[in-house]
Amino acid sequence: MERYAERFLHIDMDAFFVEVERLRDPGLIGKPVVVGGLGPRGVVASASYEARRYGVHSAMPIVAAQRLCPHGRFVAPNHEAYGMVSEEVFAIFRSFTPLVEALSVDEAFLDISGLRLHYATPGDVGSALRAKVRDELGLPASVGIAAVKFIAKLASEEAKPNGMRIVPMGSELAFLHPMPARRLWGVGQATHVTLEELGVATIGDLAEIPESLLGKRLGPSLAHHLSTLAMGIDPRQVEPGGGVKSISVEETYDEDLTDDEQIRGHLQRLCDRLATRLHRSGYVGRVLSLKLRFGDFETVNRSETLRVGVGAATAISDEARRLLDRIERGRRGVRLLGVSLSGLAAAEEPRQLKLGEPRREVAADVVETVRDRFGEDAVLRASSIPKADQKPRDR
Repeated sequence: MERYAERFLHIDMDAFFVEVERLRDPGLIGKPVVVGGLGPRGVVASASYEARRYGVHSAMPIVAAQRLCPHGRFVAPNHEAYGMVSEEVFAIFRSFTPLVEALSVDEAFLDISGLRLHYATPGDVGSALRAKVRDELGLPASVGIAAVKFIAKLASEEAKPNGMRIVPMGSELAFLHPMPARRLWGVGQATHVTLEELGVATIGDLAEIPESLLGKRLGPSLAHHLSTLAMGIDPRQVEPGGGVKSISVEETYDEDLTDDEQIRGHLQRLCDRLATRLHRSGYVGRVLSLKLRFGDFETVNRSETLRVGVGAATAISDEARRLLDRIERGRRGVRLLGVSLSGLAAAEEPRQLKLGEPRREVAADVVETVRDRFGEDAVLRASSIPKADQKPRDR
């Protein structure tokens, strides 16, 4: 049997956070549901299609969503639950093929060329994959299939909600050229303005602009990238095995943090949560990053590459405090705090321990065992407990 001409499959779970919440509370089914931070500074993380009919969309301020859809059901996010379901989703993806490239917790590319002996057509693969996700997890998903990687992604967007779109080889330009130019990867707000100045509205319009002219306005690299995509060319392959690149936690506060002790307490709480997520994922990390957003919306990032990977809360918080001390805050309040670890490696890999670290790791393991059984907040440091007048909102 000849290999599939359309070998790239893009699958995207529909309103993933909302659908996981509906598994947890069936009373949300059929209702306009918005998942996001519930404080005055919260943003929408996910909206059901019922809520989207009222103009609600992700990244919108939660107060705007409440005005547009006052009768909607607003739910605070539960990232632990989403992570657990995501693992089940990807286990299903990998039961079809090991060639899976994760883009996020609910989205991936699959190279399905190796399935030609098991399924007659690429469409049969897509149907079987969607059916298995639905039957085993009760979740809807949309699938796009094409001979070109980025066109498969555009096809899955066209298939939403809960559908499948196949772009047969040879029909890529007929599918692509009527679309707005902003649908292409790399067309942000500033680039879109420049394209409009050039009279470009659709991807087809863009394909007719000489690359040399685009290069004068956008720079040679971006011009070549957009011209190539506009012609339906994308040589990239599915890149499996990358796994998780980083693990992070962050919180936005309803009121700015202004007290140094208060900021350190919240930072410790974030480090504890990060350590728990690392423990459950089986990783340690070498590159620690700290993110602060001030009340005036200026965002500052600091990072440090450590000599050895860390995973215990105490080790993470020691390094995070050092990064915090490097940031000049002045009198500005802190609107958002975030901490992340990248450069991940399996926790069981051999690594050099510092003097006295084994004792700290034993204590950390005991803490994580308790949290595994009773939840992330089962064990807290006294210094990390938020004051009654300054509660964080998870994101």
